[in-house]
Amino acid sequence: MAEQKAVDLFKAYAEGKLPSEGGYVVSSFLNEHSAYSRYEVVAYSGVKSIVLTNEGLNFQTDGNKLFILAEPPNYAEKHLEPFRRAAKDQIPHRFSELDILTTRNQTKVMVSKTPLMTYGSFTIIKPTGENVAFLFYNLPDVLESIRKFFSTALNKEATVAKTDADKAAMLVVEGLQKFTIWSKK
Repeated sequence: MAEQKAVDLFKAYAEGKLPSEGGYVVSSFLNEHSAYSRYEVVAYSGVKSIVLTNEGLNFQTDGNKLFILAEPPNYAEKHLEPFRRAAKDQIPHRFSELDILTTRNQTKVMVSKTPLMTYGSFTIIKPTGENVAFLFYNLPDVLESIRKFFSTALNKEATVAKTDADKAAMLVVEGLQKFTIWSKK
């Protein structure tokens, strides 16, 4: 039987299958009225505790975070820096802090140039509606699994053409390769 590469984060928590040694959590925040899509990837290691709260899962550990934003060409607030947008559309970056790929259909896919470090703890928000929170186990091919996830998600959820979604997914992997959480061991 093949080793499981990813699982719903909250299901893994309920079943006691969250690895304390670390993993990658991919969360989506989709706009129900447009193709505007936000994603977060958090890598963690060395968990002290994980606590379920009303908001989500609180991890007592350090983590690296990467933000991904898919902005359709008709997005009304595209002139605003991503950190200045309404909370539901926001990521904590300026345009200058993002790698930006403009796709054939003029969707802009933005990826953090440099991962952010969270110290002490972070919370993964419980998904609602079409949103997801997946745990990717830290296996040798984890970056390839995450690349495939983003290629598909950007194509299906953000209406990015498959070839452009593949390019954008590679930008995500390049960002993940800059994570320092694993080098702390």
